[in-house]
Amino acid sequence: MNKAELVAKLAEDAGITKTQANATIDSFVEAVTKTLKGGGKVTLVGFGTFSVSKRAARTGRNPQTGEVIKIKAKKVARFKAGKELSAKI
Repeated sequence: MNKAELVAKLAEDAGITKTQANATIDSFVEAVTKTLKGGGKVTLVGFGTFSVSKRAARTGRNPQTGEVIKIKAKKVARFKAGKELSAKI
């Protein structure tokens, strides 16, 4: 399912326009992004938790040349599915 299909489904289920559904999704994504950027986490009971995880620096290999390269440490977004979501899948 892509964003357009999700917007259509939300609009149909909630009885709102697609424009309103799109604005809702954009607002949700923005709120989650802002919270994660600030170092927080977003928990939706029954659905799951969005959080930030730190990935340590490591060495890797360039597949074309075989040369050893350094990969910098970085922060990555994580999602852990809740019990209810996991049980339904």
